[in-house]
Amino acid sequence: MISFYVNSSLYVQVLIATLMTWGITSLGASLVFFFKKINQTILDGMLSMSAGVMISASFFSLLNPAINSATNLNMKVWLVLSLGFLFGGIFLIICDKIFEKYLIKKKKKNITGAKRSLMLMFSITLHNIPEGLAIGVAFGSIAFNNGATLASAFMLAVGVGIQNFPEGSSVSLPLRREGYSRLKAFIYGMLSGIVEVFAGLIGCILVLYIEWILPFFLAFAAGAMIYVSVSELIPESQKNENKNIMNLFAIIGFVIMMILDIMFS
Repeated sequence: MISFYVNSSLYVQVLIATLMTWGITSLGASLVFFFKKINQTILDGMLSMSAGVMISASFFSLLNPAINSATNLNMKVWLVLSLGFLFGGIFLIICDKIFEKYLIKKKKKNITGAKRSLMLMFSITLHNIPEGLAIGVAFGSIAFNNGATLASAFMLAVGVGIQNFPEGSSVSLPLRREGYSRLKAFIYGMLSGIVEVFAGLIGCILVLYIEWILPFFLAFAAGAMIYVSVSELIPESQKNENKNIMNLFAIIGFVIMMILDIMFS
């Protein structure tokens, strides 16, 4: 199996690597099947932990790599990251209004909850696009003999995959909370990660052209994730009477994602 992988084309290697990351996302989303009864405190804790994970990933997985990438490309780092970050937040503000109008039109009973779930799913899906691109670029750069190796590219994919586990659950569990069936919540959580497969292949194919766009994409996804965290996840989790515990969950989520990013960077 290892020999087959090593001797495969770059496109096959990227495909297998991103299918792995998608599989781990699906594994995280499958946690929804293990909750027979949805406990409010547990779900609020998951929301708070998801906020910590997303805030941590915004820097360690997105902004920090964007800084390095923009620096290596001799870009104005502050300008590229500022524009990307702002556009990510503004884009979700626009999406927020669109979702709200759509849900009012559909006469949803719980507009806030449904909107939060849709935005969370959209944000994480968006977050997975630059991650997939980064994996594709890492594998594609092997062809240029610039120091990149198959081992380092694959470890990047492993790191992304491990990070995807809590992301899959952070989509499926809130959706279950809003009344979706376990199967439907799992499917939505699983689908949030499939974009990495396509983004990885695109990143590998367009590696000669995509590199200058990557810093902007990374910052864009970071802005989107911060927006969802501060506007939806944290305020909702703070409705729980155990506010200090919710704050602790957020810190734990941040630390877990930070450790994973540092270990597999």
